[in-house]
Amino acid sequence: MTNLSTGAERLTRRMARGCEFLGSDTAILCGAMSWVSERNLVAAISNAGGFGVIACGAMTPDLLDAEIAGTKALTDRPFGVNLITMHPALFDLIEVCARHRVTHVVLAGGLPPKGSLEAIKATGAKVIAFAPALALAKKLIRSGVDALVIEGMEAGGHIGPVSTSVLAQEMLPEVASQVPVFVAGGIGRGEAIAGYLDMGAAGVQLGTRFVCATESIAHPAFKKAFLRASARDAVASVQIDARLPVIPVRALKNAGGDLFTAKQREVAQHLDEGRVVMAEAQLQIEHYWAGALRRAVIDGDVEHGSLMAGQSVGMVTKEEPATEIIATLMTEAATALERRAA
Repeated sequence: MTNLSTGAERLTRRMARGCEFLGSDTAILCGAMSWVSERNLVAAISNAGGFGVIACGAMTPDLLDAEIAGTKALTDRPFGVNLITMHPALFDLIEVCARHRVTHVVLAGGLPPKGSLEAIKATGAKVIAFAPALALAKKLIRSGVDALVIEGMEAGGHIGPVSTSVLAQEMLPEVASQVPVFVAGGIGRGEAIAGYLDMGAAGVQLGTRFVCATESIAHPAFKKAFLRASARDAVASVQIDARLPVIPVRALKNAGGDLFTAKQREVAQHLDEGRVVMAEAQLQIEHYWAGALRRAVIDGDVEHGSLMAGQSVGMVTKEEPATEIIATLMTEAATALERRAA
C-alpha cells in the first residue's frame, strides 16, 4: 500500500460524516458568492464531487426559480441554495426551493426569522446556518438546524470579528458532536482542510479558491485581479459612523473601497439632516454593496466595483477547472494526513 493511499483512506474516514450529510463525494462546500455562485459554477463543483451552493442574494422568487432549474439542467448531483434571512420575500423563496425539492438550504445573515426553519424543514430539506459565535451556535442547534458553518474573519465578503482558527478551537469541541460543522474562512490548501477535520469538523467551505475556476462566469478582469493579489491586498472595510452598524466586508483594495467610505459619510449626513430613517440608511448601504459587486464580477469594473475576496486569495494562482481544484485540495489533505500518521 502506498503512503498516499493510507492518507486518502484517513481523509475518506474523516470526511464521511460531511459527505453523508451533503450527499457528495467530498465534504467541500462552495461558499455562496453573489453573482459568482450561479448555475455554471454550482453545477461544475457538484459534478466534480463537491457541493455547490447557489447564492440567491437579492434575487426575486422568479429569478431563483430559473436559476435552480438551470442548475438542475447541468447536474444531477446534490446542490444547495443560500438564502439571506433578511430578504423580504424569504418565505416565497423557501417555497421555490420546496417546489424544486432542493435538498439543502443555507441560511445566512443573522438569526432565522420566526417560522422560517419550520417552513424549510417541512419541505424535507436540511438546514445549514452560519454561527459566528458559540452562544449563537448553541441557540441554532436548539432551534433545530441540521448543520453549522463557522466562518472566520479571513473570509471574503461580509465578515465577523474573530479568526477562523480561534472559532474552530472554541466551537468544534463544544458543538461538533451534536451536528456536522463546516469550517470556513481563509482556507486555500488541503493541509488546512486536514487540520480542521482532525479537530472535529465534518468538512469545509471555500469561496475565494473557486472564483477563478474555468467554469466561473466572473469577468476576466475580475479573475485577473484575484490572480495578481496577495493575502494583504484583501482588506476589511472601515465603519465611519457608529450609528451605521455596517457589517465589515473583506475585498481587494481599490478605488471602490474609497467610494464606499464616501457613501457611508453621505448616508450619515442624510441621517443628521433627517432625510432618511435608520432602516432606510442601512438598506442604502446594502444596496451599494450589491451594485458594486455586480459591476466588478459581471461588468469587469475592477477599479470602482467591489472585489470581494478572502485572505486566501494569494493561493489562487491560475485559472483551472473545478475538478482540478478539488483534486488538488484532496491530494494535499491526504498527503498531510499521511505525514501525521507517520
